[in-house]
Amino acid sequence: MEISDWRRKIDELDEQIVRLINQRAEAAKAIGQLKQKDTLPVYEPQREKVVFDHVRGANQGPLSDTELIHIYERIIDVMRSLQKK
Repeated sequence: MEISDWRRKIDELDEQIVRLINQRAEAAKAIGQLKQKDTLPVYEPQREKVVFDHVRGANQGPLSDTELIHIYERIIDVMRSLQKK
């Protein structure tokens, strides 16, 4: 494949990633509403650990676990801010 082919592939993957992140955001918002109703804290460090462990277990590379966790830390930060709204 040529560079332009790879870039088209990346564009397609980015569109899929955006859809999935938005689906994740909808789920996080729904959880945030339930937490608010039940007066539960938004920040749950144990749950974040479970998510990170799950992501590490699903990782098949080429990203290292550390690199992937850095990405997920940011995703979770954004989702947490959604839950606070």
